[in-house]
Amino acid sequence: MTEKSFFAGFGGQGIISLGQIWVYCAMQEGKNVTFFPFYGAEKRGGIARASVIVSDGEIASPLVTVPDSALVMNADSLPLCEEILKQGGLMLVNASLVKDEPKRQDLRVVKIEASGLAEKIGNVRFANMVALGAMARLTGALSLGEVETILTKFFPPDKHKFVPLNVEAIRTGYTAATPETR
Repeated sequence: MTEKSFFAGFGGQGIISLGQIWVYCAMQEGKNVTFFPFYGAEKRGGIARASVIVSDGEIASPLVTVPDSALVMNADSLPLCEEILKQGGLMLVNASLVKDEPKRQDLRVVKIEASGLAEKIGNVRFANMVALGAMARLTGALSLGEVETILTKFFPPDKHKFVPLNVEAIRTGYTAATPETR
């Protein structure tokens, strides 16, 4: 199994953190990974993207030029993700913020209210973790069986108080994601 994913949104949505946690979970599950973040110079509101590869085998090239899956966290990211996603690829859309439909008809589009679900949990800033759970279920790249233990290792001790909310957000996203298309 090799899954090449592209995560896109704006600064402040936790796209880079999502990519870091995604590959850390995969490493803890014994998989090989690559991670390339990209973000604008702005502190918040600029572009934020991360490309990741998770594989059971060796990774020949760390670049993700044609992803198998893409996460679209804001409306401005839709055209880019639509352009680079492979034919028949998975596009997970944060329907809370993205109202437009992709123009390509060959994509497997799944919509979840990532921001809305995060608000129900208690903080919209956990929308990235809702998306992580949904992407894990839809791609099969992560099992997330030991996600609480993994997050406890990932976060420094002063952030451990946020682990339960992160786990809840991930499980909410996992449950919300169904393989239905448009």
